[in-house]
Amino acid sequence: MSTAAHLIHLKPGEGPAFSAVGDVYRILATGEQTGGAYVLSEARVLPGGGPPPHIHHREDESFFVLEGEITFMVAGKKAVAGVGDFIQGPRGIPHAFKNESNAVARMLILVTPPGFEKFIAEIGQPVPAFDSPPSPVTPETIQKLLAVAPNYGIEILPPPH
Repeated sequence: MSTAAHLIHLKPGEGPAFSAVGDVYRILATGEQTGGAYVLSEARVLPGGGPPPHIHHREDESFFVLEGEITFMVAGKKAVAGVGDFIQGPRGIPHAFKNESNAVARMLILVTPPGFEKFIAEIGQPVPAFDSPPSPVTPETIQKLLAVAPNYGIEILPPPH
């Protein structure tokens, strides 16, 4: 991995986009591009969207809401985050997010150290653009998520009842 970061300049909509667990992620900066410091992505979460509860054992994950509203569960505490809100999910702590509203939400996701971008690329399907519709969640995509997550230190938890 390179130890020197360099200029990263993406225009609106640029950057590789992936559909994963019903959401669309656009990779803005990879670990390789940031000298191993972080990965930054943008997520578009449709109403009802969001990943299952999970734990990152290797990295911290932070969220900044750009548009809409996202409901977070972090360590059993619920927080409804709107535009301009920041949520941090430390490593080792169970968390999840869901768009419980009726409008599309967008947020930035900062993960340190990097590696999350490789996870998204492995479990997701490339889509032509960030505004592409997400692929439907199927039993096959869930099985792939469950099989791949441990390779990245991610533990998928059962959904709450």
